[in-house]
Amino acid sequence: MHSAARIPYLLCAPPLLLYALLLATPLLATLLLSLYGFRPESGIEATPGLGNYLEILSDPYYHAIFLRTLALAATVTGACVVLGAAEAVVLTRMAPPWRGLFLLVILGPLLISVVVRTLGWALLLGGQGPVSQALQALGLAAGPVSLLQSPGAVVLALVHVLVPFIVVAAWASLQRLNPEIERAGASLGAGELTILRRLVLPHMLPGLLGGAVIVFSLAATAFATPAIIGGRRLKVAATATYDEFLNTLNWPLGAAIAVLLLAANLAILLLCRRLLERRRSGGAVARQEVAA
Repeated sequence: MHSAARIPYLLCAPPLLLYALLLATPLLATLLLSLYGFRPESGIEATPGLGNYLEILSDPYYHAIFLRTLALAATVTGACVVLGAAEAVVLTRMAPPWRGLFLLVILGPLLISVVVRTLGWALLLGGQGPVSQALQALGLAAGPVSLLQSPGAVVLALVHVLVPFIVVAAWASLQRLNPEIERAGASLGAGELTILRRLVLPHMLPGLLGGAVIVFSLAATAFATPAIIGGRRLKVAATATYDEFLNTLNWPLGAAIAVLLLAANLAILLLCRRLLERRRSGGAVARQEVAA
C-alpha cells in the first residue's frame, strides 16, 4: 500500500485502539461472563451456555422489567421530543442576547451531578416536599402525598435532564433553514401552524430523530434516577442488573440482562437510522423530480 494511502489508517489507529481498550474489551468480557452458569452454593461455574438468556426470555418477571424499561424510555422520549421541538423553535426566533441566556438555562441540568439532581427531585416530590405541601394548602389532599415510587415521577425527573439533547439537536437542524422561506410562506397566505408543519418541522426532523435516539438510549439505561425516584417497587433493567451483581451476586445473569438491554438499544438505533436514511433518499428523489 502506498505511504499516502496509509495515512488515514494511521490517523484512525489511536482512537480505534482507545475504543478497543476502554469500550470493546469490557463489552466482550460482559458477553463472555453472561455465558457462564451460576449456583448459589458454589458461585460462578465455568460451564458456557445460553442458560441465562433462556431464563430471562422465559420468565414473565423479566418480561415485565424489560417492557417497563422500554415503555418508560418511550414515554420520556416522546415528552422530550414535544418539549424540545417547541423550545428549539422559540430559541431560533429569539434575539441573540436572550437566546444565549435561555440556552444556558436549558443546558443547566447537564451541569449538575446526577445524584444531586435526583435527590433534589426526591425532596420536591416526597411526602414533606413543596409539592405535597402545595396540594394540602389547595385542599387537594387531606395529608402528606408522596409522588415517589411512581412512573410519573421517574418520567418527570428523566425529562428534566434529557430534554436538552433534543433542543440542541433540533436547534442545530433549524440553523440550516433560511428565514426567507418562512417569510415566503407567510406572504403566500400560509398561517403560523402551516408554516411550522410544512416548512419548519421537515427541516427539524433529522435533528429530532437523532436526539430521540440519544434520549431513548439514555432513558433505557438510566440507573440513578429510577433507583432513587422509583425505588424497589419500580424496577427497570438497569436496577435489575445492579441487584443481580451486588445483591444476589449472580454476575452471569446480571451480565445477560445488560447484554440484552444493549442489544435492544442497538436494534432501535439501527431502525431509526434506517428510517432517517429512507427519508433522506426519498427527499433526494423528490428534489430530482422537481428539478427535472
